[in-house]
Amino acid sequence: MITCKSSGRDRPELLRTDGDIYNDIGVILSEEFNDLEWTLFEFLTTGGFNTCFKIKFTNNCGAVIRFPIPGAVMFPEEKVRTEVSIMQYVLEKTSNKIPIQVPSIVRWVETKKSPSDLGPFIIMNYIHHMGSMGDLLEMPGRQGGQPPVLNPDLKSARLEALYGELAKIVLSLSTLTLSRIGSVAKNNNSTWEVWHRPPSYSMNKIVQLGTVPRLEIPTTTYGKPSTYFEALAELHLIHLRSQRNEANIDADVDVDALADDVRRKFLARFLFQKLAECIAGVVDWEFTYTAPVEFSHAPPWWLLLKRPEYWPRGLDNWCTEYEKALQIFLAAMRKCEEEAIQKKLLVEDQRLSSRMRDSWQNGDFWITYAARNNFAFDTIYWEKIDQRLHLLEPEEKNIMEEYVNLKLKDRNTWRLVWNPDEYTVGWIKRLKIKEEKRLQDKQM
Repeated sequence: MITCKSSGRDRPELLRTDGDIYNDIGVILSEEFNDLEWTLFEFLTTGGFNTCFKIKFTNNCGAVIRFPIPGAVMFPEEKVRTEVSIMQYVLEKTSNKIPIQVPSIVRWVETKKSPSDLGPFIIMNYIHHMGSMGDLLEMPGRQGGQPPVLNPDLKSARLEALYGELAKIVLSLSTLTLSRIGSVAKNNNSTWEVWHRPPSYSMNKIVQLGTVPRLEIPTTTYGKPSTYFEALAELHLIHLRSQRNEANIDADVDVDALADDVRRKFLARFLFQKLAECIAGVVDWEFTYTAPVEFSHAPPWWLLLKRPEYWPRGLDNWCTEYEKALQIFLAAMRKCEEEAIQKKLLVEDQRLSSRMRDSWQNGDFWITYAARNNFAFDTIYWEKIDQRLHLLEPEEKNIMEEYVNLKLKDRNTWRLVWNPDEYTVGWIKRLKIKEEKRLQDKQM
Protein backbone atom coordinates (compact mmCIF):
# COMPACT_ATOMS: atom_id res chain seq x y z
CA MET A 1 0.00 0.00 0.00
CA ILE A 2 1.25 3.49 -0.87
CA THR A 3 0.55 6.52 1.26
CA CYS A 4 1.18 10.06 0.15
CA LYS A 5 1.84 12.90 2.55
CA SER A 6 2.79 16.46 1.83
CA SER A 7 3.40 19.79 3.48
CA GLY A 8 1.34 22.29 1.51
CA ARG A 9 3.06 25.24 3.11
CA ASP A 10 6.38 24.40 1.46
CA ARG A 11 5.11 23.49 -1.98
CA PRO A 12 5.31 25.96 -4.86
CA GLU A 13 2.06 27.30 -6.26
CA LEU A 14 2.17 24.97 -9.24
CA LEU A 15 2.03 21.94 -6.96
CA ARG A 16 -0.54 23.34 -4.57
CA THR A 17 -2.98 24.00 -7.41
CA ASP A 18 -2.39 20.85 -9.48
CA GLY A 19 -3.22 17.77 -7.47
CA ASP A 20 -3.05 15.55 -10.56
CA ILE A 21 0.71 15.91 -10.59
CA TYR A 22 0.92 13.32 -7.81
CA ASN A 23 -0.89 10.77 -9.97
CA ASP A 24 1.32 11.58 -12.95
CA ILE A 25 4.49 11.20 -10.89
CA GLY A 26 3.15 8.02 -9.33
CA VAL A 27 2.73 6.49 -12.79
CA ILE A 28 6.33 7.36 -13.69
CA LEU A 29 7.71 5.85 -10.50
CA SER A 30 5.55 2.72 -10.66
CA GLU A 31 6.93 2.00 -14.12
CA GLU A 32 10.51 2.57 -12.97
CA PHE A 33 10.30 0.50 -9.77
CA ASN A 34 7.61 -2.05 -10.62
CA ASP A 35 9.57 -4.86 -8.96
CA LEU A 36 9.71 -3.13 -5.56
CA GLU A 37 7.02 -2.68 -2.93
CA TRP A 38 6.51 0.87 -1.72
CA THR A 39 5.62 2.08 1.74
CA LEU A 40 5.64 5.85 1.25
CA PHE A 41 5.47 8.50 -1.46
CA GLU A 42 5.91 12.04 -0.18
CA PHE A 43 6.63 15.59 -1.21
CA LEU A 44 10.18 16.00 0.03
CA THR A 45 11.23 19.60 -0.32
CA THR A 46 11.39 22.65 -2.52
CA GLY A 47 14.67 24.51 -2.73
CA GLY A 48 15.57 27.52 -4.79
CA PHE A 49 15.48 25.66 -8.10
CA ASN A 50 14.10 22.14 -7.60
CA THR A 51 11.01 20.37 -6.33
CA CYS A 52 11.59 16.86 -5.02
CA PHE A 53 9.46 13.83 -4.23
CA LYS A 54 10.71 10.82 -2.28
CA ILE A 55 9.65 7.20 -2.45
CA LYS A 56 10.50 4.67 0.24
CA PHE A 57 10.52 0.92 -0.28
CA THR A 58 9.98 -1.98 2.14
CA ASN A 59 13.69 -2.84 1.89
CA ASN A 60 14.49 0.56 3.49
CA CYS A 61 15.95 1.91 0.24
CA GLY A 62 14.57 5.01 -1.41
CA ALA A 63 14.65 7.19 -4.49
CA VAL A 64 14.06 10.84 -5.33
CA ILE A 65 12.47 12.36 -8.41
CA ARG A 66 13.44 15.98 -8.96
CA PHE A 67 11.92 18.62 -11.24
CA PRO A 68 13.17 22.14 -12.03
CA ILE A 69 10.80 24.76 -10.63
CA PRO A 70 9.00 26.57 -13.47
CA GLY A 71 9.83 30.27 -13.40
CA ALA A 72 12.92 29.78 -11.23
CA VAL A 73 15.03 27.84 -13.73
CA MET A 74 15.59 29.71 -16.99
CA PHE A 75 17.28 26.83 -18.83
CA PRO A 76 15.57 23.72 -17.40
CA GLU A 77 16.63 21.26 -20.10
CA GLU A 78 20.25 22.39 -19.91
CA LYS A 79 20.22 22.38 -16.12
CA VAL A 80 19.02 18.78 -15.88
CA ARG A 81 21.44 17.56 -18.55
CA THR A 82 24.36 19.32 -16.85
CA GLU A 83 23.47 18.00 -13.39
CA VAL A 84 23.27 14.44 -14.63
CA SER A 85 26.60 14.66 -16.44
CA ILE A 86 28.49 16.27 -13.58
CA MET A 87 27.12 13.80 -11.02
CA GLN A 88 28.16 10.86 -13.20
CA TYR A 89 31.55 12.44 -13.90
CA VAL A 90 32.33 13.15 -10.25
CA LEU A 91 31.16 9.70 -9.17
CA GLU A 92 33.37 8.04 -11.78
CA LYS A 93 36.47 10.21 -11.44
CA THR A 94 36.69 10.50 -7.64
CA SER A 95 35.98 6.88 -6.73
CA ASN A 96 39.69 5.98 -6.75
CA LYS A 97 40.90 9.31 -5.36
CA ILE A 98 39.28 11.32 -2.59
CA PRO A 99 35.76 9.89 -2.90
CA ILE A 100 32.66 12.08 -2.92
CA GLN A 101 29.38 10.44 -2.15
CA VAL A 102 27.07 11.25 -5.05
CA PRO A 103 23.62 9.75 -5.62
CA SER A 104 23.58 7.43 -8.61
CA ILE A 105 21.28 8.33 -11.48
CA VAL A 106 18.44 5.87 -12.08
CA ARG A 107 16.96 7.71 -15.04
CA TRP A 108 16.65 11.17 -16.48
CA VAL A 109 14.19 12.41 -19.09
CA GLU A 110 14.15 15.32 -21.51
CA THR A 111 11.04 17.43 -21.99
CA LYS A 112 10.16 15.91 -25.36
CA LYS A 113 10.09 12.43 -23.81
CA SER A 114 8.48 13.43 -20.51
CA PRO A 115 5.20 11.67 -19.63
CA SER A 116 2.16 13.89 -19.06
CA ASP A 117 4.16 16.95 -20.21
CA LEU A 118 5.85 17.23 -16.83
CA GLY A 119 9.07 18.55 -18.31
CA PRO A 120 12.63 17.32 -17.67
CA PHE A 121 13.33 15.38 -14.48
CA ILE A 122 15.92 13.21 -12.73
CA ILE A 123 15.30 10.04 -10.73
CA MET A 124 18.19 9.24 -8.39
CA ASN A 125 18.91 7.04 -5.42
CA TYR A 126 18.12 8.59 -2.05
CA ILE A 127 21.09 9.04 0.29
CA HIS A 128 19.95 8.52 3.87
CA HIS A 129 20.95 11.34 6.20
CA MET A 130 19.93 12.85 9.53
CA GLY A 131 20.06 16.48 8.38
CA SER A 132 21.92 18.88 6.14
CA MET A 133 25.30 20.48 6.76
CA GLY A 134 23.51 23.83 6.73
CA ASP A 135 21.38 22.73 9.67
CA LEU A 136 24.54 21.96 11.65
CA LEU A 137 26.30 25.21 10.76
CA GLU A 138 23.55 27.82 10.93
CA MET A 139 22.26 29.77 13.89
CA PRO A 140 19.19 28.02 15.37
CA GLY A 141 15.77 29.64 15.33
CA ARG A 142 15.82 30.89 11.75
CA GLN A 143 12.36 31.75 10.49
CA GLY A 144 11.11 30.80 7.04
CA GLY A 145 12.38 33.18 4.38
CA GLN A 146 15.31 34.42 6.46
CA PRO A 147 18.79 33.73 5.06
CA PRO A 148 21.01 31.42 7.14
CA VAL A 149 23.85 32.81 9.25
CA LEU A 150 26.74 30.89 10.78
CA ASN A 151 26.09 29.97 14.41
CA PRO A 152 28.50 32.15 16.45
CA ASP A 153 28.23 29.76 19.40
CA LEU A 154 29.87 26.86 17.59
CA LYS A 155 33.12 25.88 19.29
CA SER A 156 36.23 26.07 17.11
CA ALA A 157 36.80 22.31 17.30
CA ARG A 158 33.23 21.59 16.23
CA LEU A 159 33.38 24.14 13.41
CA GLU A 160 36.69 22.73 12.18
CA ALA A 161 35.20 19.23 12.12
CA LEU A 162 32.22 20.41 10.06
CA TYR A 163 34.41 22.47 7.75
CA GLY A 164 36.61 19.39 7.38
CA GLU A 165 33.79 17.47 5.72
CA LEU A 166 33.31 20.30 3.24
CA ALA A 167 37.05 20.73 2.72
CA LYS A 168 37.32 17.10 1.56
CA ILE A 169 34.79 17.80 -1.20
CA VAL A 170 36.48 21.04 -2.27
CA LEU A 171 39.89 19.35 -2.29
CA SER A 172 38.63 16.35 -4.24
CA LEU A 173 37.00 18.51 -6.91
CA SER A 174 40.20 20.52 -7.29
CA THR A 175 42.05 17.41 -8.47
CA LEU A 176 39.78 16.93 -11.50
CA THR A 177 41.06 18.58 -14.66
CA LEU A 178 39.94 19.00 -18.26
CA SER A 179 41.35 21.05 -21.12
CA ARG A 180 38.49 23.52 -21.59
CA ILE A 181 36.03 25.58 -19.56
CA GLY A 182 32.43 24.42 -19.80
CA SER A 183 30.12 21.54 -18.89
CA VAL A 184 31.03 17.93 -19.51
CA ALA A 185 29.52 15.09 -21.51
CA LYS A 186 30.72 11.74 -22.82
CA ASN A 187 31.73 11.52 -26.47
CA ASN A 188 31.15 8.56 -28.79
CA ASN A 189 34.21 6.84 -27.31
CA SER A 190 32.76 7.14 -23.77
CA THR A 191 35.44 9.67 -22.88
CA TRP A 192 34.57 12.75 -20.86
CA GLU A 193 34.98 16.05 -22.72
CA VAL A 194 33.82 19.64 -22.36
CA TRP A 195 31.03 19.92 -24.90
CA HIS A 196 28.71 22.67 -23.69
CA ARG A 197 28.92 26.20 -22.28
CA PRO A 198 29.57 26.66 -18.54
CA PRO A 199 26.17 27.15 -16.88
CA SER A 200 26.12 29.17 -13.69
CA TYR A 201 23.90 30.49 -10.94
CA SER A 202 24.57 34.05 -12.11
CA MET A 203 23.65 33.22 -15.71
CA ASN A 204 20.26 32.00 -14.54
CA LYS A 205 19.67 34.99 -12.28
CA ILE A 206 20.44 37.72 -14.79
CA VAL A 207 17.90 36.22 -17.17
CA GLN A 208 15.30 35.72 -14.46
CA LEU A 209 15.78 38.97 -12.53
CA GLY A 210 18.00 41.11 -14.76
CA THR A 211 15.84 40.81 -17.91
CA VAL A 212 18.85 39.81 -20.00
CA PRO A 213 17.56 38.10 -23.18
CA ARG A 214 18.42 34.41 -23.33
CA LEU A 215 19.99 34.87 -26.75
CA GLU A 216 22.61 37.24 -25.28
CA ILE A 217 24.00 34.58 -22.94
CA PRO A 218 27.23 33.14 -24.43
CA THR A 219 26.89 29.63 -25.84
CA THR A 220 30.53 28.69 -26.32
CA THR A 221 33.13 26.81 -24.30
CA TYR A 222 36.48 28.48 -23.51
CA GLY A 223 40.03 27.36 -24.15
CA LYS A 224 41.76 29.55 -21.58
CA PRO A 225 40.81 31.40 -18.38
CA SER A 226 41.49 34.87 -19.78
CA THR A 227 38.80 34.49 -22.47
CA TYR A 228 36.32 33.22 -19.89
CA PHE A 229 36.97 36.16 -17.57
CA GLU A 230 36.55 38.50 -20.54
CA ALA A 231 33.20 36.84 -21.31
CA LEU A 232 32.08 37.28 -17.69
CA ALA A 233 33.12 40.93 -17.80
CA GLU A 234 31.18 41.45 -21.03
CA LEU A 235 28.18 39.80 -19.41
CA HIS A 236 28.33 42.43 -16.64
CA LEU A 237 27.98 45.14 -19.30
CA ILE A 238 25.12 43.28 -20.99
CA HIS A 239 23.41 42.96 -17.63
CA LEU A 240 23.78 46.69 -16.95
CA ARG A 241 22.32 47.53 -20.34
CA SER A 242 19.35 45.16 -19.90
CA GLN A 243 18.64 45.69 -16.21
CA ARG A 244 15.34 47.44 -15.49
CA ASN A 245 15.16 49.56 -12.37
CA GLU A 246 11.82 50.76 -11.05
CA ALA A 247 13.41 53.86 -9.55
CA ASN A 248 14.69 54.90 -12.94
CA ILE A 249 11.22 55.13 -14.49
CA ASP A 250 9.95 57.48 -11.80
CA ALA A 251 8.86 60.75 -13.42
CA ASP A 252 10.39 62.75 -10.55
CA VAL A 253 13.83 61.16 -10.73
CA ASP A 254 16.82 63.52 -10.85
CA VAL A 255 18.24 63.06 -14.35
CA ASP A 256 21.73 64.23 -13.31
CA ALA A 257 21.76 61.80 -10.40
CA LEU A 258 20.58 59.03 -12.70
CA ALA A 259 23.31 59.85 -15.23
CA ASP A 260 25.96 59.76 -12.48
CA ASP A 261 24.63 56.39 -11.31
CA VAL A 262 24.85 54.99 -14.84
CA ARG A 263 28.40 56.39 -15.25
CA ARG A 264 29.50 54.81 -11.99
CA LYS A 265 28.09 51.42 -12.93
CA PHE A 266 29.48 51.58 -16.46
CA LEU A 267 32.90 52.64 -15.16
CA ALA A 268 33.07 49.72 -12.75
CA ARG A 269 32.16 47.19 -15.41
CA PHE A 270 34.41 48.69 -18.08
CA LEU A 271 37.41 48.75 -15.77
CA PHE A 272 36.67 45.22 -14.65
CA GLN A 273 36.65 44.20 -18.30
CA LYS A 274 40.14 45.68 -18.69
CA LEU A 275 41.29 43.78 -15.61
CA ALA A 276 39.85 40.52 -16.91
CA GLU A 277 42.09 40.70 -19.96
CA CYS A 278 45.16 40.44 -17.68
CA ILE A 279 44.17 37.27 -15.82
CA ALA A 280 45.84 34.05 -16.95
CA GLY A 281 46.05 30.49 -15.65
CA VAL A 282 45.04 26.90 -16.31
CA VAL A 283 41.66 25.26 -16.04
CA ASP A 284 40.48 23.32 -13.03
CA TRP A 285 37.19 22.20 -11.49
CA GLU A 286 34.59 23.93 -9.43
CA PHE A 287 31.28 22.15 -8.91
CA THR A 288 29.16 21.94 -12.02
CA TYR A 289 31.52 22.92 -14.81
CA THR A 290 35.20 23.18 -15.60
CA ALA A 291 36.37 26.60 -14.51
CA PRO A 292 39.55 28.71 -14.30
CA VAL A 293 41.96 27.56 -11.61
CA GLU A 294 41.45 30.94 -9.88
CA PHE A 295 37.95 29.78 -8.93
CA SER A 296 39.29 26.72 -7.12
CA HIS A 297 42.09 28.69 -5.48
CA ALA A 298 39.70 31.26 -4.01
CA PRO A 299 38.45 30.22 -0.57
CA PRO A 300 34.70 29.51 -0.48
CA TRP A 301 32.52 32.56 0.28
CA TRP A 302 29.96 30.39 2.10
CA LEU A 303 31.98 29.91 5.29
CA LEU A 304 29.68 32.43 6.99
CA LEU A 305 26.67 31.09 5.03
CA LYS A 306 25.59 34.66 4.22
CA ARG A 307 26.93 36.51 1.19
CA PRO A 308 29.08 39.61 1.82
CA GLU A 309 26.74 41.97 -0.05
CA TYR A 310 23.88 41.00 2.30
CA TRP A 311 25.84 41.22 5.55
CA PRO A 312 23.85 43.60 7.81
CA ARG A 313 26.93 45.17 9.44
CA GLY A 314 28.67 46.00 6.18
CA LEU A 315 31.45 44.57 4.05
CA ASP A 316 34.30 45.41 6.43
CA ASN A 317 32.61 43.55 9.28
CA TRP A 318 31.95 40.60 6.97
CA CYS A 319 35.68 40.51 6.19
CA THR A 320 36.53 40.56 9.89
CA GLU A 321 34.22 37.65 10.67
CA TYR A 322 35.21 35.80 7.52
CA GLU A 323 38.89 36.03 8.41
CA LYS A 324 38.17 34.16 11.67
CA ALA A 325 36.17 31.45 9.91
CA LEU A 326 38.75 31.18 7.13
CA GLN A 327 41.55 30.35 9.57
CA ILE A 328 39.49 27.47 10.94
CA PHE A 329 38.58 26.26 7.45
CA LEU A 330 42.22 26.37 6.28
CA ALA A 331 43.25 24.36 9.35
CA ALA A 332 40.64 21.76 8.39
CA MET A 333 41.85 21.83 4.79
CA ARG A 334 45.47 21.25 5.85
CA LYS A 335 44.39 18.17 7.81
CA CYS A 336 42.56 16.84 4.75
CA GLU A 337 45.63 17.50 2.60
CA GLU A 338 47.96 15.72 5.02
CA GLU A 339 45.68 12.70 5.17
CA ALA A 340 45.36 12.53 1.38
CA ILE A 341 49.13 12.90 0.88
CA GLN A 342 49.83 10.11 3.38
CA LYS A 343 47.42 7.85 1.47
CA LYS A 344 49.11 8.88 -1.81
CA LEU A 345 45.83 10.33 -3.11
CA LEU A 346 47.36 13.81 -3.38
CA VAL A 347 50.79 15.19 -4.14
CA GLU A 348 52.40 18.16 -2.44
CA ASP A 349 51.84 20.67 -5.24
CA GLN A 350 48.08 19.93 -5.24
CA ARG A 351 47.59 21.55 -1.85
CA LEU A 352 44.80 24.14 -1.80
CA SER A 353 45.21 25.70 1.64
CA SER A 354 48.20 27.91 0.77
CA ARG A 355 46.64 28.98 -2.53
CA MET A 356 43.39 29.90 -0.78
CA ARG A 357 45.27 31.92 1.80
CA ASP A 358 47.14 33.79 -0.95
CA SER A 359 43.92 34.45 -2.90
CA TRP A 360 42.36 36.05 0.17
CA GLN A 361 45.43 38.10 1.04
CA ASN A 362 46.21 39.42 -2.45
CA GLY A 363 42.59 40.24 -3.34
CA ASP A 364 42.07 37.64 -6.06
CA PHE A 365 39.19 36.30 -3.97
CA TRP A 366 37.21 39.45 -4.74
CA ILE A 367 38.02 39.33 -8.46
CA THR A 368 36.57 35.83 -8.82
CA TYR A 369 33.62 36.66 -6.58
CA ALA A 370 32.70 39.78 -8.54
CA ALA A 371 33.13 37.95 -11.84
CA ARG A 372 30.58 35.31 -10.84
CA ASN A 373 28.04 37.45 -9.00
CA ASN A 374 26.38 40.07 -11.18
CA PHE A 375 24.00 41.42 -8.56
CA ALA A 376 26.81 41.91 -6.03
CA PHE A 377 29.12 43.58 -8.51
CA ASP A 378 28.81 47.26 -7.56
CA THR A 379 29.16 46.62 -3.83
CA ILE A 380 32.28 44.51 -4.29
CA TYR A 381 33.95 46.46 -7.08
CA TRP A 382 34.24 49.89 -5.50
CA GLU A 383 35.26 48.64 -2.07
CA LYS A 384 37.57 45.77 -2.96
CA ILE A 385 38.80 46.03 -6.56
CA ASP A 386 38.94 49.66 -7.74
CA GLN A 387 42.21 50.49 -5.98
CA ARG A 388 44.01 48.03 -8.25
CA LEU A 389 43.10 49.84 -11.50
CA HIS A 390 43.56 53.10 -13.41
CA LEU A 391 40.69 55.24 -14.69
CA LEU A 392 39.38 55.25 -18.24
CA GLU A 393 41.30 56.52 -21.23
CA PRO A 394 39.75 59.54 -23.08
CA GLU A 395 38.25 57.41 -25.88
CA GLU A 396 36.79 55.07 -23.29
CA LYS A 397 35.16 58.01 -21.54
CA ASN A 398 33.49 58.92 -24.82
CA ILE A 399 32.09 55.41 -25.06
CA MET A 400 30.76 55.76 -21.52
CA GLU A 401 29.00 59.04 -22.29
CA GLU A 402 27.39 57.55 -25.39
CA TYR A 403 26.19 54.69 -23.22
CA VAL A 404 24.79 57.07 -20.57
CA ASN A 405 22.92 59.09 -23.20
CA LEU A 406 21.41 55.91 -24.60
CA LYS A 407 20.19 54.79 -21.16
CA LEU A 408 18.69 58.23 -20.43
CA LYS A 409 16.96 58.28 -23.80
CA ASP A 410 15.45 54.85 -23.20
CA ARG A 411 14.40 55.43 -19.60
CA ASN A 412 10.84 56.44 -20.47
CA THR A 413 10.28 53.19 -22.34
CA TRP A 414 11.78 50.88 -19.73
CA ARG A 415 9.48 48.13 -18.57
CA LEU A 416 9.90 45.48 -15.93
CA VAL A 417 9.55 42.49 -18.24
CA TRP A 418 10.19 38.80 -17.73
CA ASN A 419 9.59 36.40 -20.60
CA PRO A 420 8.97 32.85 -19.36
CA ASP A 421 10.67 29.90 -21.03
CA GLU A 422 8.74 27.15 -22.83
CA TYR A 423 8.86 24.89 -19.76
CA THR A 424 7.18 27.55 -17.60
CA VAL A 425 4.70 28.40 -20.35
CA GLY A 426 3.75 24.73 -20.48
CA TRP A 427 3.04 24.67 -16.76
CA ILE A 428 1.02 27.88 -16.99
CA LYS A 429 -1.10 26.32 -19.75
CA ARG A 430 -1.50 23.18 -17.67
CA LEU A 431 -2.82 25.19 -14.72
CA LYS A 432 -5.10 27.23 -16.95
CA ILE A 433 -6.69 24.06 -18.32
CA LYS A 434 -7.09 22.71 -14.78
CA GLU A 435 -8.76 25.92 -13.64
CA GLU A 436 -11.12 26.01 -16.62
CA LYS A 437 -12.13 22.42 -15.94
CA ARG A 438 -12.68 23.20 -12.26
CA LEU A 439 -14.98 26.10 -13.13
CA GLN A 440 -16.91 23.97 -15.62
CA ASP A 441 -17.40 21.23 -13.03
CA LYS A 442 -18.57 23.83 -10.52
CA GLN A 443 -21.23 25.13 -12.93
CA MET A 444 -22.62 21.66 -13.65
